[in-house]
Amino acid sequence: MFIVEKFEKIEKRALELEQILGDPKVIADSNQYQKFAREFSEITFMAGAFREYKKIIEQVTELKKLLKEKHDKEFEELAKAEIKDLEKKQQELEDKLEQLFNAGKEQKDKDVIMEIRAGTGGAEASLFASDLYRMYTKYAAQKGWKVDSISSSASEASGFKEAIFSISGKEASRRLKWESGVHRVQRVPTTEASGRIHTSTATVAVLFEPEEVELTIDPKDLKIDVFRSSGPGGQSVNTTDSAVRLTHLPTGTVVVCQDERSQLKNKMKAMRVLRARILDNMRQQATAKASQERRAKIGTGDRSEKIRTYNFPDRRVTDHRIGFTTHQLVSVMDGELDELTGALMKAEAEAELELEKAKQ
Repeated sequence: MFIVEKFEKIEKRALELEQILGDPKVIADSNQYQKFAREFSEITFMAGAFREYKKIIEQVTELKKLLKEKHDKEFEELAKAEIKDLEKKQQELEDKLEQLFNAGKEQKDKDVIMEIRAGTGGAEASLFASDLYRMYTKYAAQKGWKVDSISSSASEASGFKEAIFSISGKEASRRLKWESGVHRVQRVPTTEASGRIHTSTATVAVLFEPEEVELTIDPKDLKIDVFRSSGPGGQSVNTTDSAVRLTHLPTGTVVVCQDERSQLKNKMKAMRVLRARILDNMRQQATAKASQERRAKIGTGDRSEKIRTYNFPDRRVTDHRIGFTTHQLVSVMDGELDELTGALMKAEAEAELELEKAKQ
């Protein structure tokens, strides 16, 4: 059912954003400007289509008003034909606006938090985790996305035991949401004298940052501990209690953040990760009974599932969920992921289409 009120709100918001984006204070603050510009780009097309819709309504109303007056037969026939054409356009625009609104709800760009953890393979696994971090951040740079480091834990091999960071920007969530899972690497470590190929893994988790309305955490449900941050091997890297550990008592979710020298900044970053993890867990529980058809096409996104192999000797990258292989391994590791993410987005669209056909 077409609801005018929701599009009136969108039009009003678009007008507000036009004013906001012209404010010198907003223009001077690049973060604020990008945030409002992104919102404006998401709704401006809908606002324009709605204005066109309202013009048609006005024209139909005016013609019907004219027909109540006395006119010659030829004029009445022309007016009725015009009304018929306009009403057809009105219905088409209503359908178009509904589609845009629903697509906007489903595909709205969201900020994501990515967590990379070294898996099996010892030192080589931590180096691979570092390689994945570099791959994603270089991809973000190519796309013009913003990357914000949240927390990290370095290994003695100069890799990462864990790296947590956020990415925000146009299409970031759509292109990165299928990266969750176990990534496997096959290569000869630099320390391997005999040239034997080793297999190591790293786990990637992609979490969507929740809007305030999606998740509210009661402060009473939080246990907050502060302590001195430490580096590799346990050595102290700060002389103040700046590190923060948050525990969400109802779920047992724990987040530690110690990268910042400020306790407040660490707490704020830890809260972002905590909220995202809790919401992700809620969503995973809600979608635990996802259709077999969808899983067969694109996998579950389960972080325990092996999703991709990076084979260095053959310079090959294979995504096991969709059977996609590229021999551009060097480019992929340098952050050129469009070929992979595009194939996954295509597979997702095809899976959705097949499900829709099955329902009919």
